[in-house]
Amino acid sequence: MRYAILSDIHGNIEALDTILKKFEQIGDIDGYYCLGDVVGYGAEPDACCTRIREVALVTLLGNHDAAVAGRMDYSYYYDAAREALDWCRSRVSEENLAWLKSLPYTHRIDQDIELSHGSPFEPEEYDYIFAPDQAKDVLRLKPDLAPVTFIGHSHLTKVFALKDGAALDVVAPRFTLKPEMRYIITVGSVGQPRDYDPRACAGLFDTETRKFEYVRVEYDIDAQRQKIIDAGLAHNFGTRLLLGI
Repeated sequence: MRYAILSDIHGNIEALDTILKKFEQIGDIDGYYCLGDVVGYGAEPDACCTRIREVALVTLLGNHDAAVAGRMDYSYYYDAAREALDWCRSRVSEENLAWLKSLPYTHRIDQDIELSHGSPFEPEEYDYIFAPDQAKDVLRLKPDLAPVTFIGHSHLTKVFALKDGAALDVVAPRFTLKPEMRYIITVGSVGQPRDYDPRACAGLFDTETRKFEYVRVEYDIDAQRQKIIDAGLAHNFGTRLLLGI
């Protein structure tokens, strides 16, 4: 089976449509999974919800989704992010809002693949995994960790290989998973990359060959940036798209 794994779309319909077209060109995709944060920051949260509902077999609840759906307190977010979430909530249809309210925190595929927005340990806390020590802590706290866990949340392209209490960085755009290791793979962000590469990013995993690769594609950043400005959202939400930060 070949799975396309998307995360952190953040209301960016240009990025979402473009990367879905890329997967169509790649072909032979057996299923699409979304790790959450369909909304937030970008100018078209409702369109992104509708599109993901059309294509994804499972979508998880990201922290921005939870905030818009009334499933978490976001009063402590900084002003621009809080205002963007308030704006999103007013522009998501009742049908899509009900869908956001129904989303799960995690999902397992055939017991071998775990999906989570942030750390799979206490996923409702939305902890980040930036570094090997954090990955080691997950394995220590969650000894039943799946052979491979896909996460989003950080908008980065970090991969950690775990064995015998050690965590190693894997730095490669594509690689084959070793059977003796467990992996935590951050799939990047479709709509707001933060790894200094502005192209939309998602993951492609083949369960038979155990090969994973990052799929990246250029999209019309200027169009989304202008929509953000026209919507009255914070300009830096659009500007950072140009830089991938």
